[in-house]
Amino acid sequence: MTSKVYFHKKLHEWYRNEGRKDLPWRNTNDAYAIYLSEVMLQQTQVKTVQERYYFQFLKRFPTLDALAKAKEQDVLSAWQGLGYYSRARNLHKAAKSCKGNLPRSIEELTTLPGIGRNTAHAIAAFAYHDPAAVMEANVKRVLSRIFALKSPTTEELWEKAGTLLDSKEPFDYNQAMMDIGAMVCTKRAPKCNQCPAETICEGKINPEAYPERTAKKAVPVRNKVIVVKQNQRGEYFATPRTSKFLSGLYHFEEHDAPYSPQKSRMLGHIRQQYSHFTLEADVYLLQTAKSSGKGWYSLKQLKKLPVSIAEKKILEMLS
Repeated sequence: MTSKVYFHKKLHEWYRNEGRKDLPWRNTNDAYAIYLSEVMLQQTQVKTVQERYYFQFLKRFPTLDALAKAKEQDVLSAWQGLGYYSRARNLHKAAKSCKGNLPRSIEELTTLPGIGRNTAHAIAAFAYHDPAAVMEANVKRVLSRIFALKSPTTEELWEKAGTLLDSKEPFDYNQAMMDIGAMVCTKRAPKCNQCPAETICEGKINPEAYPERTAKKAVPVRNKVIVVKQNQRGEYFATPRTSKFLSGLYHFEEHDAPYSPQKSRMLGHIRQQYSHFTLEADVYLLQTAKSSGKGWYSLKQLKKLPVSIAEKKILEMLS
């Protein structure tokens, strides 16, 4: 028995006994549900997706066609709290272009908005059981250690992934590789004696050396002043963002600090960590007589609109 075949045997044995086979997206043949899970899991932990978003989103938009027919505002609202809202917008755009069914091939899948190489491979392997290797963060670490790669390029990792793939059982193989990375071959203190790859792993003598860690960049701080305008009817002024960042989510008037809004009172301070910066903002309430035109909402209405976590914190202040 070759080392690769023996590894596949041990890997499948481990997955049968230890794998997270109860995850809902691993127990469906619905390509849309699998696609949704892959998008949600791109930047969010498994537990959060499973407990708070996956089922709720599917209940609201049970099919790709239902998602395509929905308003973007409703999709963003259902995505609220998951962050990285471009995922939701791309999901919505892709649904509109699919006409009810996801494409069957990897090449066609990658033409859809927001579907890159790994997501396309994941859909192919998990929905269609095609012989495609999956390449998420945990798998990258596992491959780097198995092949003792300190600073592998993306193409090098894809090449190694294809070499090691069990093309006969791609579903279980890929799920097992992800689970090993999450549960056994962890960033720190990996459990090498429990790993089915121990016999072929070239980096097992010093696993934490692979891949080489890169220094984290300092996250910049953006200081802002947020002004919440309230009219005489007790309504608040908010508009959807048109910028690429948090596009479509409703927000209050925002200024670069230092800024001193006249005739207002301070409500408090909020801090919100984003992937590429930290928001620090003083929040003020400004009473105004002006209330004509669009954009004025009651607190109850605001709570139903898609907003970011930062705006949610402000709504709690207003409550």
